[in-house]
Amino acid sequence: MNYEETIKYMFEALPMYQRVGKAAYKADLENAYELDKFSGYPHKAYKIIHIAGTNGKGSVSHMLAAVLQHAGYKVGLYTSPHLLDFRERIKVDGVPIDKKYVIKYIQRNQCFYELIKPSFFEMSVFMAFSYFKTKEVDVAIIETGLGGRLDTTNIVSPIASVITNIGIDHTQFLGNSIKLIAKEKAGIIKPQIPVVIGESEAQSKRVFNARTTLMESPIFYADKDYFFEFATRTPNNTQIVRINNGERLIAIETDLLGAYQQKNIGTCLCTLDVVKDKLPVKIEDIKAGLKKVCKSTGLLGRWQEVDHNPLTICDIAHNKEGLTEILEQINATAHKQLHMVLGFVDDKNIEELLALFPKNANYYFTRASIQRAANPGEVYCYAKDLGLNGRIFKDVESAYFEARNHADNEDLIYIGGSTFVVADFLKHQKS
Repeated sequence: MNYEETIKYMFEALPMYQRVGKAAYKADLENAYELDKFSGYPHKAYKIIHIAGTNGKGSVSHMLAAVLQHAGYKVGLYTSPHLLDFRERIKVDGVPIDKKYVIKYIQRNQCFYELIKPSFFEMSVFMAFSYFKTKEVDVAIIETGLGGRLDTTNIVSPIASVITNIGIDHTQFLGNSIKLIAKEKAGIIKPQIPVVIGESEAQSKRVFNARTTLMESPIFYADKDYFFEFATRTPNNTQIVRINNGERLIAIETDLLGAYQQKNIGTCLCTLDVVKDKLPVKIEDIKAGLKKVCKSTGLLGRWQEVDHNPLTICDIAHNKEGLTEILEQINATAHKQLHMVLGFVDDKNIEELLALFPKNANYYFTRASIQRAANPGEVYCYAKDLGLNGRIFKDVESAYFEARNHADNEDLIYIGGSTFVVADFLKHQKS
């Protein structure tokens, strides 16, 4: 098999959450332990920082990787899902996994996989673990898929666990309340291993405090130790975030432009402080790493400004908390008319999400090229009932073209609602 054939096999032969949804979800870690034994426990060869959370875990993972890379460590980074190419999920020092390794890994393990029938996610996790061992990384930043307690990545023994925040998402797997979801995320907390919580919230805080007491694990709340003061935009398409750590004001320049990145930077700084005995870094490394997160790691789809005439932004926010923050930033961004290219997946509460959006925008309802995409006709009907005016388009490309044709240079175009809408848009932009 060549690379394209290998990827096709992976996507079609293994149950994939992005494609089939709940059918790909495994409700225990039995396969993970089988794969771990078969693979020779590769994740034990390097230090690990394990990251979970409803929103922000991808950004924090990339921030930590960028800083540690700049400090001279060899850094593995595992995140999901990918936007353009599978290899985005598995990187060493910002470089995607080699195509030849992907091919050989699948060929070498195909018979065993067909015997135990892992999910696509389980396969990709162990490919990452094995690749990082082969590349002799010093540390790997490992992001959970969804949840924590039953996530395939939760077999690792990290030097720190990080939970960025808790919001309502993936309720069919994790529960329909902050308390239940927090319990699932808290499953990554290990005995006597420090844990960093990005955002303290009354209900989840009780869950985390109870779990860390049981596990005898030190707990650190980033938003209590690092206070965001203010941020300013620079002419170099960066923002300077000023954060107070209780002792001094730290100015951090970053190429991540979302206002929500300010709290993620606090989580990153807190985590670096917690692991400083095992992974020491200098303040100069922190500043240099955070200044070029996207360039160093290839991060995409976070308040990504793809054009400025008109201002065109895509962002993967796809739940109530994430979209609320995006809409607040859109509202604070100067523009004349707002154009919204929107699509969702069918397991979301679409009416609840649409209720967040402004009525004075032009809407272009569409669907991503995945099986789980919500029908744009149904989205249109929900939107119409809420007073949102728009039209239906068969795909993201045609929806964006229509928005582009109707937008003046002083307008703002937003593409989002789903990770996969952004993926389709960026693929089109790349082509």
